[in-house]
Amino acid sequence: MSRTIWDEGHEPGGRVVALAVALALTVAVIDSLLAGRVEVLFDVCFVLICTGVALLVHPRDFFFVGVLPPLLMLGIFGLFALSSRSGIGAAHGDGFLQALISALGHHSIALFIGYALALACLVIRRNRLLRGTITRGSATSRPHPPARPQAYHPTSR
Repeated sequence: MSRTIWDEGHEPGGRVVALAVALALTVAVIDSLLAGRVEVLFDVCFVLICTGVALLVHPRDFFFVGVLPPLLMLGIFGLFALSSRSGIGAAHGDGFLQALISALGHHSIALFIGYALALACLVIRRNRLLRGTITRGSATSRPHPPARPQAYHPTSR
C-alpha cells in the first residue's frame, strides 16, 4: 500500500505548536511591515499553517492541533494589541480589548477556514487510523492485534 499525505504525520504536538507560533508570528510581522498592518498575506498563510500542522502532527497529539487555530490567532493579535495596535488595524483610541476584538473580527473568515480545514484533516486522519490503514507508530504497517490477557497463575514460594 502506498503512503499518502494523510499517513505522514509524525511530529510531536509541542513541536508543531512551536512551529505554528513561529511561522504565524513571522508572517504577521512581515505583513505588518509590508502593508502597514496585518492583512491578506497573514490570512492566507494562517490557513496554510493550520492545515500544515494538522498534517504534520503525530496521531497521539491531535488535541494540540484541534485547539490551536483560535488560540494561535488570539495570541498573535494579543501581542500586536500590546505592542502595536495600529499593526492590527485598531483605531487610535482603542484599548487593548477593543483592538483585540476588532482584529479577530477582521480576520474571522481566515480563522473559520483555517480551523475548518485543520479539523477536517484531523478527522480524515483519525478515520484512516481507526480503519487500520495507519498505525500510531508506523505509517505503513497494519496495527498489531490486541494482546490476549494472561491467565493469573500465583507463584509458589
